Amino acid sequence: MKRIVMSLALVAALGLSLNSCRETKEKTENAVEKAADSATDAVNDAKDAATDAVDDAAEMANDAVDSAKDAANDAVDAVKEGAEDMANDAKDVANDAVDKVKEAGDDAIEKAKDAGNDAVDKAKGSIGN
Repeated sequence: MKRIVMSLALVAALGLSLNSCRETKEKTENAVEKAADSATDAVNDAKDAATDAVDDAAEMANDAVDSAKDAANDAVDAVKEGAEDMANDAKDVANDAVDKVKEAGDDAIEKAKDAGNDAVDKAKGSIGN
């Protein structure tokens, strides 16, 4: 009878220890699964953040290029406008110079006519005397 009681005690002890190992194994597996899920989530979050950062950087680069294009176009427009203004100013100065030369020529012709007429009148006056 002692043997039977001892055998039953031994079987009970083995049964309890096997149950404890199963529970520990299940708890370990659950912890590993949770850690794997957390790591996967962290990797996915990091991937999403990196993608967002790249998208933001690309958008900022495009905006910078657009701003540079706009500034260059504005500069070209300003240079064109300045060149047109200078050309118009030069044209106005040239026209004024031509007008002054014409006036001076007309004045010279008038003075020459007057001088010629005066000379003719003097010559007529000397011949008539």
